[in-house]
Amino acid sequence: MNDFNHVLVMVTAADNEEARLIAKVLLEQKKAACVSIMDGMNSSYWWKGEIENATESLLMVKTQAGFLSDVIEAVKEIHSYDNPEIIALPVIGGSEPYFEWLDESLEAKADEPAAP
Repeated sequence: MNDFNHVLVMVTAADNEEARLIAKVLLEQKKAACVSIMDGMNSSYWWKGEIENATESLLMVKTQAGFLSDVIEAVKEIHSYDNPEIIALPVIGGSEPYFEWLDESLEAKADEPAAP
């Protein structure tokens, strides 16, 4: 069981190099406990009135809800896109030992209320 103190933040990046840089910064700043990167994702989307297609990398950032605004700010500072995809999903459950490890890996923010 989880009390909604954790989120999974999905971020697309232009390529593996940018994804690894974002992951490194988030981990070094202790804003994320783990960042998984999936390369070679094909994305189709609307941009400036046109349908675009791109091959991107997807980051899955595991963190506490209290760090969400910090994660968003850090990604925006690094990211090459004008409007990077940054989507947070609430974690509704999972392995308690994993959540304990996640919390121990981050600066203490677990006492702060979860994001709505």
